[in-house]
Amino acid sequence: MSPDEDRAWRAYRRVMVAVQTSTARDLATAGLSEPDYEVLSTLSERPANTSTLGEQADKMGWSRSRLSRHATRMEARGLLSRAPDPADGRGCLLTLTPQGLLALEGAAPIHVASVRRHLIDRLTPEDLTALVRMAERLD
Repeated sequence: MSPDEDRAWRAYRRVMVAVQTSTARDLATAGLSEPDYEVLSTLSERPANTSTLGEQADKMGWSRSRLSRHATRMEARGLLSRAPDPADGRGCLLTLTPQGLLALEGAAPIHVASVRRHLIDRLTPEDLTALVRMAERLD
């Protein structure tokens, strides 16, 4: 990489780590991890608050086995339920429970305030437009 490319890469990594660390710490005050929040928020957007484990894993960029282990822990906490997927004998359906929805509703304002404090409010409208443009190019 050229010196400018290296500088850009390192800046990107520093920003990602700083924002992710800060928002994770704030979310923990609501008793949720970032992966917990991602699973719950994604389920809340799905019809009947249900998704296949495979769809969730793809959405999160995780392997199915990693998500399955995490879902087992979330199920033990009452945040979601798991059931066999009638369309895939090896898969399962993840469903947001009422307790999971309450946890999400309690954490959402904390998460939004954290994202605002650690990222949005630190950028100009032009910076936000550029960030969206870059993300769309890389997506």
